[in-house]
Amino acid sequence: MGRDKALLPFGEYSTLCEYQYQRLAKIFETVHISTKEAKFDFDAPLIYDCYPQSSPLVGLISIFETIESDECFILSVDAPFVDEQVIERLYKQSVESLADAIIAQSPGGNQPLCGIYRRSILPYAKEFIAQENHKLNALLRRADTTFVLFEDEAPFDNLNHPHEYEKALAQTL
Repeated sequence: MGRDKALLPFGEYSTLCEYQYQRLAKIFETVHISTKEAKFDFDAPLIYDCYPQSSPLVGLISIFETIESDECFILSVDAPFVDEQVIERLYKQSVESLADAIIAQSPGGNQPLCGIYRRSILPYAKEFIAQENHKLNALLRRADTTFVLFEDEAPFDNLNHPHEYEKALAQTL
């Protein structure tokens, strides 16, 4: 993208991060933002990375080293179209599963940053970070993971390139 995606303006909000925070706050009792630093211009509870590396694996470990809950829903800041129906379907599956993670799977593949993670994945995550292996898909293969298949790719569209961001902005108008 060439700049911090979390800080890009989105919808009626000054940043994509605030957009995600506000919409998730309507679904969940508590919403935290996993980050390396305080860089947001709105008030939200932050979970700071406990390790110097920058990766979603660091964020996952930091989350479970900070919160008391045994499970949490994790969503990437750059996936603004994951809606309440996707989240509800993942939670319905989680009730039936004892897996370490319940992860969305779209026609394009696994969506490791759209899923429910349980504290039981923490030992595997720490094993991976000790080996400097930051690949969440590899972690999910090692852990007990339930994949929930979704037939539509659209909710999982990520904003990785300027043209994807521009298209997403047009959809929010």
